[in-house]
Amino acid sequence: MSENKGISRRDLIKTSAISLATTTLCPPALLNIKDAFGSTAEQELGMFCYQCEQTANGTGCTKIGVCGKKPEIAALHDLLIHSLKGLSVVAVAARKKGIEDAEVNRFVPMAMFSTLTNVDFDAKRFVTLIQKTVELRDKLKAKAALSTEALPVTGTAVTYKPASKLEDLIKQGSEVGLKSDPSIQSDILSLKHTLQFGLKGISAYAHHARLLGQEDPAVYSFIQDGLVAIMDKKLGLEDMLAVVLKCGQMNLRAMELLDAGNTSRYGHPVPTKVPLGAKKGKAILVSGHDLIDLEQILIQSEGKGINVYTHGEMLPTHGYPKLKQKYPHFYGHFGTAWQNQGNEFQSFPGPILMTTNCIQRPRPGYQDNIFTTGLVGWPDVPYVSNTDYSPVIKKALALPGYPEDVPGKTVNVGFARNTVMSVADKVIAGVKSGAIKHIFLVAGCDGAKPGRNYYTQFVEKVPKDCLVLTLACGKFRFFDKDLGEIGGLPRLLDVGQCNDAYSAIQIAVALAKAFNCGVNDLPLSLVLSWYEQKAAAILLTLFSLNIKNIRLGPSLPAFITPNVLNVLVKNYNIMPISTPDEDLKAILSKKA
Repeated sequence: MSENKGISRRDLIKTSAISLATTTLCPPALLNIKDAFGSTAEQELGMFCYQCEQTANGTGCTKIGVCGKKPEIAALHDLLIHSLKGLSVVAVAARKKGIEDAEVNRFVPMAMFSTLTNVDFDAKRFVTLIQKTVELRDKLKAKAALSTEALPVTGTAVTYKPASKLEDLIKQGSEVGLKSDPSIQSDILSLKHTLQFGLKGISAYAHHARLLGQEDPAVYSFIQDGLVAIMDKKLGLEDMLAVVLKCGQMNLRAMELLDAGNTSRYGHPVPTKVPLGAKKGKAILVSGHDLIDLEQILIQSEGKGINVYTHGEMLPTHGYPKLKQKYPHFYGHFGTAWQNQGNEFQSFPGPILMTTNCIQRPRPGYQDNIFTTGLVGWPDVPYVSNTDYSPVIKKALALPGYPEDVPGKTVNVGFARNTVMSVADKVIAGVKSGAIKHIFLVAGCDGAKPGRNYYTQFVEKVPKDCLVLTLACGKFRFFDKDLGEIGGLPRLLDVGQCNDAYSAIQIAVALAKAFNCGVNDLPLSLVLSWYEQKAAAILLTLFSLNIKNIRLGPSLPAFITPNVLNVLVKNYNIMPISTPDEDLKAILSKKA
């Protein structure tokens, strides 16, 4: 796609198809927080957020987040990130003196994860996190006896003191947002924000992995180094670009740790048919990503006459042997992607547990039946610890459940790297014989923004002599379609969650090794959709691996300037999706 060199961002877009369970650290005065902060405050307080694909007008949310967060919550998010930068400055300086703080290392990614899109909307939780961040910073600074001269950078984040009143905390947050320093050159700011959002993605994977007993000090160290780099005004374009690419490398390591945690605890996924119908009886629905939360629900509900269903990105968990074989009441899947929960949850006859990122404002039809756990928070929604899910179980026993069996389709899951590579000989033979002409990875996030029907149409139009790999919630645009088989293999192979992107990368690397070529030389094309910050981190990982010719949609990130985009086009030939017919023709004719 050499004709894209130097193309403007406008033209590229034009061609697109367009666990905190307590608040003990909070002073009592800060705990009197209403669900709504008041219309006058909302009108007076500005915000700016463009970390997700659905950001307002494709430029930024300035009045209220498309995700549902109010300006006050946006300000608290910004203030927490500001505070974490100060803590990271101290942690980096302390490390140079040989002082490593395990609590700080684990706290930073956990707190960063809380600011991802659709995770936490509860102001009280952020008050706690901000106060804890500063407490850890000052404690570590004293422990390491750090002088100002010993710090890698300086700035208000290093000396920041939280206000004692909520309204003042919010005001502090409004002064340290994404565009609070107009002196930063726009392209450098674009890279800083790309890094910041990538660090949020790494933090999510690192936090998940740590809960499963998998940690790497190098990942913690890089997250802190990255936050310091965002503060460092001496870094130029080349310096920032290098840190951004390293972010991709470290995200691969974080995903590797998470993969090791999941597979060592639950086994490698195996091909499994998952019912989309329902079984007569009481029911619990689990949404999100965290396998430990699902496991605990299964353990604590065992023998109580309750069937457990998955929602959203929990669908692939049915493929893990130590979940599907051990718990007979782990039954099937309900609903589709996260953005449809407002309509779908109203018809589920049991309680709903939200884990990790995916929550939207609960609707009246199910507001009394929804719970949060882990880092997820919504004002006035009951929070439960995964050590005691009895409130969820009690609610399940009180609600009607399914009065009779509900028939439905089944879908296949469990085609992670071990499964795919166990049949690699068939794939390789099929490609060499011409029976398999091409392999498509159609993967990424789903969302409500117009243009995502592209992915449905694309998969429907993929020729019958091609395989389709998929992962993440973008699959719900086509997950229940019967595409048939090639040589005994299903043409649609579900690799797993967005958290399983590591598995897809390993499949590509293994195939390249088998064909004795580079990944970019394989008959493999990546057609991706993105929504939030984990997707941004995965994209940086693909760049760090020098994977080229990626098609991305439904729109390009608002935080990428034309000049930065030109670099990505020149170095990686990244391109926006156009139409399914045009993109398939270009790919299969080997013109792109």
